[in-house]
Amino acid sequence: MKLERLVRLDRRIIYLLIAVGTLLPILWRIGFPVSPTPPVQALFARLETLGPGDIVLASFDYGPTTAPEITPMARAVLRHCFERRIRVVAIALFPLGGVTMGGEVLGEMAAEYPALRDGEDYVYLGYKDGTQAAMKLMGASFASVFPFSNAGVPVEEIPLMQQVRNYADIDLVVSFSTNVIGEWWANLVNAQFGVPVAVGTTAVWAPKHFAFLDSGQILGLLGGLKGASEYEHLLVAAYPRLEPLYERAGVYTAMKGMDAQTVDHAIIMLFILIGNAAHFWMRRRESARRPG
Repeated sequence: MKLERLVRLDRRIIYLLIAVGTLLPILWRIGFPVSPTPPVQALFARLETLGPGDIVLASFDYGPTTAPEITPMARAVLRHCFERRIRVVAIALFPLGGVTMGGEVLGEMAAEYPALRDGEDYVYLGYKDGTQAAMKLMGASFASVFPFSNAGVPVEEIPLMQQVRNYADIDLVVSFSTNVIGEWWANLVNAQFGVPVAVGTTAVWAPKHFAFLDSGQILGLLGGLKGASEYEHLLVAAYPRLEPLYERAGVYTAMKGMDAQTVDHAIIMLFILIGNAAHFWMRRRESARRPG
C-alpha cells in the first residue's frame, strides 16, 4: 500500500474497526487483567463485614443516560448484598432513577434470588422529590418521607420497614449517583447523622468525590466503568458461582465494557502512530526530492 493511500484511508474503515472492537468484547469477554483500587476494595470489604440482619440503603440517583457506567456497579453491589443475605431498602432521589433504574435493577437482581421475599429481605420505596430535604427528613423518620412503597403498600405493613425508623437502623448507604447527589449523601447524611456512606458515580464525577473519600465522609468509591469492573472482579473472586453471570455471551458487564474500551483505545493509538509515521516519512521524502 502506498503511503499516500494510507494517509488518505477512508475513515469508514476506521469506524468499522472501532465497531468490531466494541462489539466483539461485549459479546465474548476477552478477560484483560483487572486490578482493584483501594476505594473499591474498601466498599467491598465493608459489605463483607455485614450479613443477615444488617440493612443497606441503596439510593438510585441516576438515569438511563449514565446507565452503561452505573447500572453494572449497582447490579454488583446488590448481588453482593443478596449473596450475604443483607437486607436492602432501595429509594430514588433522582427523577429518572425513580421512573426506571431503581425498580428495574432491584427487581432484576432479586429475581436471581428466589428465596428472598419482597418486603422482608428487600423493598423498593420509589422516588421522592426534594433531595436534600428528603435526606434530612429521613434522619428523623423514613415513614414521613416514604409513607408507601413504590407498589403502594403502606410502610407500616412492610415487615422490613417496621425495623427501619431512621438512619440509626441503617448500616450503610450506597448512592449510585450521576451528579452532585452523591456529594450530598456525604456532606449531609454522613456529616450530620454519622451513617457510613459509599458512592458509585460516573468517571467524570468521580474526581470530585476524592475529597470526601480522603476526609472519611465516604468510605468507598466506585468511579465509572473501571470502578464497576473492579467490583465485579472482586465479587467473582469471592463468590465463584457468580462467574457464569459475568461470562455469558451477549450480556453487558463492566468487565466486558472495559475490554471493549481497551481494544478501541489500542486501535485508535495504532492509527495515530501509523498516521504520524506516514506523515513524517512523506515529508522527509519530499524534502529529499527538492533541489538542494
